[in-house]
Amino acid sequence: MRMAAVCGSGLGSSFMVEMNINSVLNELGVTGVEVAHYDMGSATPDLADVFFVAGDLADSAQHLGNVVVLDSIIDMDELREKVKAVCVENELL
Repeated sequence: MRMAAVCGSGLGSSFMVEMNINSVLNELGVTGVEVAHYDMGSATPDLADVFFVAGDLADSAQHLGNVVVLDSIIDMDELREKVKAVCVENELL
């Protein structure tokens, strides 16, 4: 499975979310998931199975397919909950 964090410029915030997704996956004991980060202009549906984006990019990201919208990109509890839901949905947990 592939997960991706996407932000407007593909630098700081998406990289931070990528690192936090990796931390959550490690906490959950989930292996075999590739995590990357992209800017909105470079992100295409074939790059990941699920894309995590901030609320302000939700409309711009709909072309990506399976999009998880984060109300706050710094809220680890929210990210943990949403990553866990994706893992359960995809039978990784």
